[in-house]
Amino acid sequence: MKASHLALLAALAAPGLFAQPAAAPAERIDAPKLDPYKIILVGDSTTAPHSGWGGAFCAHHVKWKIACLNLGRGARSTRSYRSEGAWDVALNEMRVSGYQATYVLIQMGHNDQARHKPERWTEETTEFPDNLRRVVKETRATGAVPILVTPLSRREFKSGALDNTLASWSGQVRKVAAELKVPLIDLNARSAQFAQKVGPVGAMALAQLPPSAAEKAAAAKGTTLPPPPSPPAAAEDTGERGDKKPGARGHITLKFDYTHLGPEGAELAAAMIADELATAVPEIAGLLIP
Repeated sequence: MKASHLALLAALAAPGLFAQPAAAPAERIDAPKLDPYKIILVGDSTTAPHSGWGGAFCAHHVKWKIACLNLGRGARSTRSYRSEGAWDVALNEMRVSGYQATYVLIQMGHNDQARHKPERWTEETTEFPDNLRRVVKETRATGAVPILVTPLSRREFKSGALDNTLASWSGQVRKVAAELKVPLIDLNARSAQFAQKVGPVGAMALAQLPPSAAEKAAAAKGTTLPPPPSPPAAAEDTGERGDKKPGARGHITLKFDYTHLGPEGAELAAAMIADELATAVPEIAGLLIP
C-alpha cells in the first residue's frame, strides 16, 4: 500500500475527525420533593434487634420511601419502657417533621407478665390496658398514628398443644384497639397458629440457637421442657449492666428458648407484620414488601 494511502487511513481514524459537536447540557431543574413516611417500632426483646422481628422488618419489608426505626428494647414492659425514659425518646422521634405520616407499632406484654421482676410487671386487666390507652393518646397527640400489636406467641407446648401464655394479654390489646379505634396487628394469633401447625419440634427452628438433645427429645413427645436459664448477658453499651463499665464490643448473647427469634423466626414474624400492616393501614400497602 502506498504511503499516501496509509496517511489517509490514519487521518480518517484520528479521533474526533468526524465527531458530532457535544450536545448542550439539559436545562437544570430541581428534583421533585420527597414524600417519605416513617415507621417507629416500640416494644420489648421480641421486637428489638438481634432477638426479635424488628430488624428483619426494617431491613426486608419496607421500600425506600419508609424510614424505619426500631426502638425495641429487651426486658421492657409498658411500665419500665416509660419509667426509664425510652418512651420519651420515642415521642421525640414522632415529633420529627418532614414525613407524610408517622406510624408507631407498639408491641408489649411479655415483660408485663414478669411478676418476679419488680420494675416490670403490671396488672393484666387494669394497669396493662390503661398503659396502652395512655400510649395511644400520647402518640396521637404528636400527630403520629398508633398501631397496636398483640405480643408474639411463645412456643411452649403441653401434650402436643401450644400453651399460649399470652392469649389473655393479647385479648386486652384487642379490647383497647377496638375501644379506641386503633389499627391492630394480631401477631399473637398469627404466630400461635404457625407454631401449632409446625408442632413443638418444628417451632424450635425459630429460636436463636438449636435446642439441646434433651430439649428436642422432650418436644418430640409433645411437651417442651421449661426454658433454660439465660446465659450471662454481654452488655453491648456502657452502663447496660448498671455498673457503668463498658460491655463486650460487637458481642450479642444468643440462646435457645421458646420466646426469642433467630434469623428464620425473625423473618417469619416480620413477614406476618408486613402482611397485617398492609391490611390495617392500606394507604401504605404499596410501600411494604410481603
